Amino acid sequence: MTALLPEGFRDRLPPHADAAAAVEARVLEVARLHGYERVDPPLAEFAEALGTRLKAGALRDAVRFVDPVSQATLAIRPDLTAQVARIAATRMAHHPRPVRLSYAGPVLRLRAPELSPARERRQIGAELIGLDTVAAARELVGVAAEALAATGATGLSIDFTLPDLVETLARGAMPVDPAQVAPLRDRLDAKDAGGVAAIAPAYLPLIEAAGPFDAAVARLRAFDRTGALATRLDGLQAIADGVAGLAQLTLDPTERHGFEYQSWLGFSLFVAGAPAEVGRGGTYTVVHEDGAEEPATGFSLYADALIASAPERRRLFLPLGTSPEQGRALRAEGWVTVAALEGDTPEAQLATHVWRNGAAEAVG
Repeated sequence: MTALLPEGFRDRLPPHADAAAAVEARVLEVARLHGYERVDPPLAEFAEALGTRLKAGALRDAVRFVDPVSQATLAIRPDLTAQVARIAATRMAHHPRPVRLSYAGPVLRLRAPELSPARERRQIGAELIGLDTVAAARELVGVAAEALAATGATGLSIDFTLPDLVETLARGAMPVDPAQVAPLRDRLDAKDAGGVAAIAPAYLPLIEAAGPFDAAVARLRAFDRTGALATRLDGLQAIADGVAGLAQLTLDPTERHGFEYQSWLGFSLFVAGAPAEVGRGGTYTVVHEDGAEEPATGFSLYADALIASAPERRRLFLPLGTSPEQGRALRAEGWVTVAALEGDTPEAQLATHVWRNGAAEAVG
């Protein structure tokens, strides 16, 4: 036998597995208290159907195989949001709108980017389906911030983006040849001033309209001489006001990477100690079986990303002879107790405290 695992996979050992489970439980509890009821989709489904609900081209990230029962091609989900959208559009199509759903479970990618080598992760999130309003987006961003605070994360930062900003301007106030919209969007995303100048010099100020939220919004308002973005910026300001004091806020209006299927709003979530984003969200549309589209807003978090360092253990060693009643009382106070067995020691059980003389004493 070998302990080797495929590339991109790993075992979650104590105390990391416990910490990840606690993160998941706390996020879902915050969502539940805000009215988001949990759904639990299957790990795999028909590849063709799943592909229609994933963002463009995302099925290439899915592990596919032939089902020996149906002989159809199945896909293991690379993202849970698409499955929640399917449930809302089919099994819960009759449910009064908006419908609030939460979820958690493993996702698997065929390949992973170099900077994030894990192919299997646990995704946690919430979706509000049936409304495309500032109030709905404000609620979701607030739930995400509250959920992260409940995990014990500190130094929350939210980076907002406006994924369809270029398309909106190009169709109206600042016309651009339709064939040049995608290249322009890509050059703005890359902050390539020379590339933007070669396509549409009038869009150059958007590169500078990024940074701390208030200053970035002010620059965008100054850029928007025709008022084409006024309503959008007012809505964005209202969303930001909802988490004022809870997070540091920034804005990068032309950021597109990872927001390809978002509509007018996207946001990335960062916390202190994590080397990269711990989640993201935004507005998007759910496609029904008849082709009709329904607006939605949601966010996803990844438990592993929230555990940047080894979690602290807090284990209380109960020497032989400690009564069961005493153990129950200590657990009710929040202690994790480890009852001694023959030959046991606090060190062997990785205990941080020992119960002596009616008190918990720190080991060492």
